[in-house]
Amino acid sequence: MKTNNQQPTTNNRKGILLVNLGSPRSTSVPDVREYLDEFLMDEKVIDYRWFFRALLVQGIILNTRPAKSAEAYKTVWTDEGSPLIVITQRIQKKLQKLVDVPVEIGMRYAQPSIEAGIQKLVDQGVSEIVLFPLYPQYAMSTTETVIDKAEEVRKKKFPGIKINYVQPFYNREIYIDCLAESIREKLPENFDALQFSYHGVPERHIYKTDPTNTCNLNDCCSRENNPSHQFCYRHQCFDVTNSVIKKLGLPKEKVMVTFQSRLGKDKWMEPYTDETLETIGKKGVKNLAIVCPAFVSDCLETLEEISVEGKHQFEHGGGENFHYIPCLNDEDRWIDVVKTLCEEKLHEFYLV
Repeated sequence: MKTNNQQPTTNNRKGILLVNLGSPRSTSVPDVREYLDEFLMDEKVIDYRWFFRALLVQGIILNTRPAKSAEAYKTVWTDEGSPLIVITQRIQKKLQKLVDVPVEIGMRYAQPSIEAGIQKLVDQGVSEIVLFPLYPQYAMSTTETVIDKAEEVRKKKFPGIKINYVQPFYNREIYIDCLAESIREKLPENFDALQFSYHGVPERHIYKTDPTNTCNLNDCCSRENNPSHQFCYRHQCFDVTNSVIKKLGLPKEKVMVTFQSRLGKDKWMEPYTDETLETIGKKGVKNLAIVCPAFVSDCLETLEEISVEGKHQFEHGGGENFHYIPCLNDEDRWIDVVKTLCEEKLHEFYLV
């Protein structure tokens, strides 16, 4: 462990920063309001012009939603704090035991911030950072906003450092193997359907991130070698699902893909998770397993929205047995994937 008067060594000139979404500091309404303000005022999340975004978020949403969200957070909060923060810290600690460079964490919203994470690495003599956005799929409201924020911080506060970004890994074999095995171990023997519920995004986000301007939110997702695939969240969700069910040897008729967590009245990607859960019981699905592969760490959207509210919706709609499959969290097999992806980017520094 380097003390304050030690000079940086060759090894710790490089470091790793794991970046996740973030969480309120506590379940108090003021803390939740502060978090939601930063989150929803991000132009990559609600992509209206500033005036209209502020009118919606600060004039409407923040007057009603914080109290409701605070109650939801209370149902998932642990003695250690926010599940998402706690799990990310566990990933950090496990990864640190496997690599010989410093590992820190940062959150896109709230604390510890990306800036704070970079500062911790710089304080340890790091000048070359592998930054890992912990999102399997690419979206402007996840990977893109993390990179934009990190670049903003780097240019303003740390112009001398270099950052290598781990790219979305939705189609990496090591990730698919990891996810498939995790699901296989937790999948109940008797299930009528396996539902893949991904975080939703407005349809316009898909068009905005398509550099080819060819997306039609239909058959283009299944075209081979489509250049827009590397930026298409919808394609990447279906690609993960198809790859996993192939690994698991599941019939496609037992699998469905839906999208959760929509906000406002704009058109979001369909089909919607909540509407599906409310109807599939009447269509003969009595035993349901559900997994959320847009997340690598369990959080409010999985532990409350799916595991609690989703279960209620399913049972209210005629379903009987609801089984939520947890995220990868700090499973050792997932830590190995994180290590491999980070080491690839660390190696690139040596090639320059």
